[in-house]
Amino acid sequence: MAIEGTVSKYKLKSWLSWSWTYVCFIWFGMVLIMIYVLWSPLKLQETLIFEWWYFRKYGTSFIEQVSVSHLRPLLGGVESSSATGLFTSINGETEPRPSVSECKVWRNPLNLFRGAEYNRYTWVTGKEPLTYYDMNLSAQDHQTFFTGDTPQLRPEDAVMQKAWRERNPQARIRAAYQALEMNQDCAAAYVLLAEEEATTITEAERLFRKALSIGKSGLYSAQRHRNRNINLLVYIKRRLAMCARKLGRVKEAVKMMRDLMKEFPLLGMLNIHENLLEALLELQAYADVQAVLAKYDDISLPKSATICYTSALLKARAVSDKFSPEAASRRGLSSAEMNAVEAIHRAVEFNPHVPKYLLEMKSLILPPEHILKRGDSEAVAYAFFHLQHWKRAEGALNLLHCTWEGTFRLIPYPLEKGHLFYPYPGCTETADRELLPSFHEVSVYPKKELPFFILFTAGLCSFTAMLAMLTHQFPELMGVFAKAFFSTLFAPLGFFADKMESFMPSSFWHQLTRI
Repeated sequence: MAIEGTVSKYKLKSWLSWSWTYVCFIWFGMVLIMIYVLWSPLKLQETLIFEWWYFRKYGTSFIEQVSVSHLRPLLGGVESSSATGLFTSINGETEPRPSVSECKVWRNPLNLFRGAEYNRYTWVTGKEPLTYYDMNLSAQDHQTFFTGDTPQLRPEDAVMQKAWRERNPQARIRAAYQALEMNQDCAAAYVLLAEEEATTITEAERLFRKALSIGKSGLYSAQRHRNRNINLLVYIKRRLAMCARKLGRVKEAVKMMRDLMKEFPLLGMLNIHENLLEALLELQAYADVQAVLAKYDDISLPKSATICYTSALLKARAVSDKFSPEAASRRGLSSAEMNAVEAIHRAVEFNPHVPKYLLEMKSLILPPEHILKRGDSEAVAYAFFHLQHWKRAEGALNLLHCTWEGTFRLIPYPLEKGHLFYPYPGCTETADRELLPSFHEVSVYPKKELPFFILFTAGLCSFTAMLAMLTHQFPELMGVFAKAFFSTLFAPLGFFADKMESFMPSSFWHQLTRI
């Protein structure tokens, strides 16, 4: 009877050993089934094609490169400069990333008022929304715009030049009052007070109106200062239009902007049409918006996020209320839907940072006074004022959510050339970090988010390579470790088998092994 029990135990353990083989086959089959099921959702075909393309282009495996970059810090190696390969020219020569000075920054057409808006944010949160670099650019703008090429400055103008350069807001305000003591008709001093001392938009508007009356009277009195007075007049009228827009008098603001563009057509570089587009969207005057776009969305004129995304909004609005991704996948896209998707792709290629703000995947902050076109600063400035217009168009954000990521499949990577625009500039990250406050997480592009399959494969390869290296260096120690690991892994199974053997009669195991 004892011999029969021993044989039964031996057969049971043999059966359990063979069962592990079957379990491994089942697990392998489940992995294959999972890959088949997730082939489309995880875009595994594109992942494999990307790996093949990367190997053909650079002569090395992308997964291997990721594995080495993970292992090298653990081994104490020095990180190589392989990342520079992502910014090489077509001839293979390395192109250095441009510095901040090589990136042209633009005055934000919709910049806020320091006293009535930026300072209020500081009072509430204790954070500074503007960087010193941004405010220094504004000081240079004011000196150039309000002084120009005047050979001799009046005493009050000299004081105002110094006022713009002051870093302390209170020092700037004191200098403005000093200029007014010298000349009560110093319009630039009233402009500074309206921008920085006024704590409400209504008070700022009152000071701007005072400056406007002085500017009009001085426009024809001194011909030698005519250019300076014209610049000052344009600035004041634009800010008055923005005050009217913020106070809810949108139609009045639209009229003021149209009159300003008609009176000074050569000042298109000030981008007053972007203020006009935002006000017209607030009035939901979409036909007028389209008319403005027809004039400024021209191949010979510089583009902006406002131009590209407003064009996409108008085309998306025509089809978004009835758009359904499921229905579109079954029947295909209609011509109007295709036009909307292409407009979204065009806008995203111009500035890829905007969608995350419009879809509220990233928090908004107050826009800076200067922006970098195609950069995160421009995306913040656009979304801050235009998010409400996208929300008002039913289904527009849903269409954007379904289609915007498809843009990146159309653009070559690394970005040696663009698809619809020039290659994406490499200096945007550096310039945006100077323009945006430190508490804001700057959006960086191109920074591809790798699919889970690539991350999993890279991690598995890295772990396998590390085990192989340790086994090669310390074979005995790794053998002891492997034995201890597998004994610990199978300990619960052995414990369960012993318990089952003690509970079940030996005849049961005998009958089970015979089966």
